[in-house]
Amino acid sequence: MNETLTKTELGFLHHFEPGSDAAGAPLLLLHGTGGDESDLLPLGQAIAPSRALLSPRGRVLENGMPRFFRRLAEGVFDEQDLVAQAQALAAFIAGARTRYGLAAPVAVGFSNGANIAAALLLLHPEALAGAVLIRAMPPLARPPEGAGLAGKRVLLLSGRADPIVPATAAATLAAQLKAHGAEVIHQDLAARHGLTNEDVLAARTFLAA
Repeated sequence: MNETLTKTELGFLHHFEPGSDAAGAPLLLLHGTGGDESDLLPLGQAIAPSRALLSPRGRVLENGMPRFFRRLAEGVFDEQDLVAQAQALAAFIAGARTRYGLAAPVAVGFSNGANIAAALLLLHPEALAGAVLIRAMPPLARPPEGAGLAGKRVLLLSGRADPIVPATAAATLAAQLKAHGAEVIHQDLAARHGLTNEDVLAARTFLAA
């Protein structure tokens, strides 16, 4: 049975779909700017069709468009808000795990959603089992020390023609996550900022490994 719950339940308006794969970690789907809780459901179904899907809507609005945290300008993040929203999202994940009987999820984030997923890894590593980060950049100017990411696998998918995320930014994020112990696979695709079939194939292969 599919369920859609209001944010009064767990702090975020979200969509949950149970899965038939009890052994596979559920997917936490985190949309980009202007998306919502239904935006990445087709992606989740395409890359891991039998896994449970948990998809919250970002609580911050930018010109009426949902986001997971505020920004001051393109590529310039409001880090105080980012830290607060990451804490709220970590609490949501904990509540959803209890509510739905879930294991720690693998985050699958695109753009703004990938950036909040990266922040979760660095600030609340216990919240996630791993991550697929599509078009992500470093969320924090000075990442905290001591984030324990040993044993967590991360797939970082950047685009060589991405006008928003420079290649150096993606490489910096990969290095930060590796420095904290994560097993990072960084693939630089022939893509711009949008999702491509190559992203779907890479994510599916990563999750199946």
